[in-house]
Amino acid sequence: MAFGYLLLNLILITGYYGLPVEDDPSVIVNDETENSIDDGDVIDLTGLEPNAFGYPKDESGEAVANWTESSLMNPEEMGGYAEGDILIPQYTRNGVRDQASLWPKGIIPYDIDRRFNQEQRDTIMRAIADYHRLTCLRFVPYKGQADYIAIKSANTGCWSSVGRLGGRQEVNLQAPGCLSKKGTVLHELLHAVGFMHEQSRPERDNFVKIHYNNIKTGAENNFKKADPKRSNDYGISYDYNSVMHYSEHAFSKNSQKTIEPKVSGVTLGQREGLSRGDVKKINNMYNCKKEEPQTGWVGSIWQSLFGDKSKDLP
Repeated sequence: MAFGYLLLNLILITGYYGLPVEDDPSVIVNDETENSIDDGDVIDLTGLEPNAFGYPKDESGEAVANWTESSLMNPEEMGGYAEGDILIPQYTRNGVRDQASLWPKGIIPYDIDRRFNQEQRDTIMRAIADYHRLTCLRFVPYKGQADYIAIKSANTGCWSSVGRLGGRQEVNLQAPGCLSKKGTVLHELLHAVGFMHEQSRPERDNFVKIHYNNIKTGAENNFKKADPKRSNDYGISYDYNSVMHYSEHAFSKNSQKTIEPKVSGVTLGQREGLSRGDVKKINNMYNCKKEEPQTGWVGSIWQSLFGDKSKDLP
């Protein structure tokens, strides 16, 4: 059992959901899918700060314009919006603004701005291909549908609203910074799908420590936890590897860590691809019947050691 103990610790350190799914050649997906989305499924937005409702900011674009691969944080963590990259432009909403909806049947019409060059457009399409390969979500070209996302490249940073607002809604990917990694595109699209940030979960203090003394003045609200009564984990435990997790230096004022995992050996804020936790959460959120990705050799060894106990894991 010594090997079993070692394997268990390896899984706990790296996270059960592991590295981005596309890094594992043994991933198996089943294209025989079925979604069951009720039009009434809503996302509560009341926990967002007032600056989630406003207008795009040029200063956020200036910050992203200065971002480089050597920067300690992700480009979407440099904006002046709610939690850095959540924005619901006032001109997109009429009436009630504290709720959004899931996309019926997981179908998301999209339109890509012509200002993106071919390489940038390819990055967006690679992100969309990941959703199609691993989840039931289907991004379809805009052809006059009532509700859709417009993927733009204005000089206002990386930002998106959360969930389906109704009508035309924007996802901004300022080039080149917001398209430097596919994971940043996945991140912003996941906001539009209905995801909040991972480290905003109510139970996050059990998994990470926030160093408030290192956070930029005025950015402290970006680390506020969600109200347990207004959040839904869709049956998925805390995921260090989620593409929706902040990096360790998010909103740092002194190049010191602002967020630190309580488990050693994990990397926060990866932007390489969807984690297994992300995939499971999307499919649970959208009542998707698609077979979950399998973890190949890890799954086989775990099954041989613990049998059906693996089914009890999140």
